[in-house]
Amino acid sequence: MNKPRRAQSLGDLIRPALADAFKAQGFAAADVIGRWPEIAGERLAAHSLPVRVQWPARPKGAAPDAPPEPATLVLKVEGAFAFEAQMMQAQIIERVNAVFGWRCIGKVRLSQGPVERLQKKAARTLPNLDDAAARGIDKVVAGIDDPDLRNALARLGTAVIATKATAKP
Repeated sequence: MNKPRRAQSLGDLIRPALADAFKAQGFAAADVIGRWPEIAGERLAAHSLPVRVQWPARPKGAAPDAPPEPATLVLKVEGAFAFEAQMMQAQIIERVNAVFGWRCIGKVRLSQGPVERLQKKAARTLPNLDDAAARGIDKVVAGIDDPDLRNALARLGTAVIATKATAKP
């Protein structure tokens, strides 16, 4: 018997697709970017962004299984926050290394400039449906065991029905 699939987050689904793009900038994983507010703190993260990780050249004659030398994390920081980022360099290095579980970052290099921030979309409120439509949606999703999937499908159904209702002349 096949095990039922559970819903996956969008981040889990696109991470493999973005892996090559992150590797091109020196990021072995997107965790530094995705967890930047946790690493830098909300205040500094709002005015800074990791740009790349620069790995030093491997020394000639180094053993193949020898751990690599720590890399340099390049941060783009808005001018007024460069001093704050400079003062937090040791803490940033410690936190990034804690995310990866090994000493991968040894230095932080700052690059001043404007930081593009992703605007958080305002949470959309679901439209109110009449009782018959709401009961119909509840009836359709009632047999779904996973509560997260059931709620997501109910929200989708509500949005579809509301869109159809507003599109009618």
